[in-house]
Amino acid sequence: MDDGSTAGRLLVASPDLNDPNFERSVIYVIDHDEAGAIGVVLNRPADTEVDEVLPALAPTTAVPRVMFLGGPVSTQGIICLARARPGRQPNGFHHISGTLGRLDLEEHLEGAQSEVDELRLFAGYAGWGPGQLDGELIIDSWFICEVHPDDPLDRDPDTLWQRVLRRQGGRLARFAHAPVDADLN
Repeated sequence: MDDGSTAGRLLVASPDLNDPNFERSVIYVIDHDEAGAIGVVLNRPADTEVDEVLPALAPTTAVPRVMFLGGPVSTQGIICLARARPGRQPNGFHHISGTLGRLDLEEHLEGAQSEVDELRLFAGYAGWGPGQLDGELIIDSWFICEVHPDDPLDRDPDTLWQRVLRRQGGRLARFAHAPVDADLN
């Protein structure tokens, strides 16, 4: 993007990124401006079923119907990503890209289920202070990739990192085959 923002795009962790919070992660960036950036990790499903936490949302939750670990910041809070039905604007929906947006659960729980095709719940988020993400991008900790409309609600999160890299082609596609521990190679 011309303004340097990665909002509405994916950050795919470089194989060299050794932070256990983000190793081989795919992050959907919700917001990125001069104040910093926030996003959610798309490929860290948890063991907690959504119907244990918010049973009213379980039928609308994308498969797998579990909570996701969105990142290490504010892990007691929940961020909801949703795909709005074409031509609809659900209560509490904050558009990010395409038909995807962040959904304010307090407003949504009051009854806009018919406005949303699917949603996903994330405990916590990934956050960067002013200039922090920009610095990580300069040292190639992350690859910026375009989001496919299905990525944020992907049904097979365990293989998302490899699949996103493979579809990039060229040099990035080769990283999809990088061993988890290069020292064992």
